[in-house]
Amino acid sequence: MARTTTLKGNPLNLAGPQLKAGDQAPDATLKKDLVTTIRIAETSGKNRVFSVVPSLDTPVCAVQTKRFNEEASKLPNVEFYTISVDLPPAQKRFCGAESINAERLHVLSDHKDVAFGQAYGTLVPDLRINSRAVFVVDKNNVIRYAEYVPEIADHPNYDAIIACAKGLS
Repeated sequence: MARTTTLKGNPLNLAGPQLKAGDQAPDATLKKDLVTTIRIAETSGKNRVFSVVPSLDTPVCAVQTKRFNEEASKLPNVEFYTISVDLPPAQKRFCGAESINAERLHVLSDHKDVAFGQAYGTLVPDLRINSRAVFVVDKNNVIRYAEYVPEIADHPNYDAIIACAKGLS
């Protein structure tokens, strides 16, 4: 069955599976910078929140990233990741300008292969961006919360995400 999201009401196709709570978190390779890669599997053993945004340089994505940066300081037993298709230098510039704590909120790029978007079902192939989504994954790589935000311009359910993450720590 075809899956879609919307951007200001306009439907867009999504590629990849629709993951749900109880599914194993797929592996995917992302970029920490232009040279260094990281695999999702390498983050195992910790409770994690994967916040997926289309681009850090948009208002809702910026607010979402800053919100999870704040929450990361309150949940020391949870690792927070923001994933976008922005190039790593743009991500680094955003983090510096917004005082993002890189020790608590890791920003990763899916620009090279959009492997995360394909594995997690967030890829909007026509725009080559990821749709807005959030996954809470436990230390055993089991997804405990999955939210695909139906309208890209809307915020995720922060309260439900944080409640789930708190329940794991």
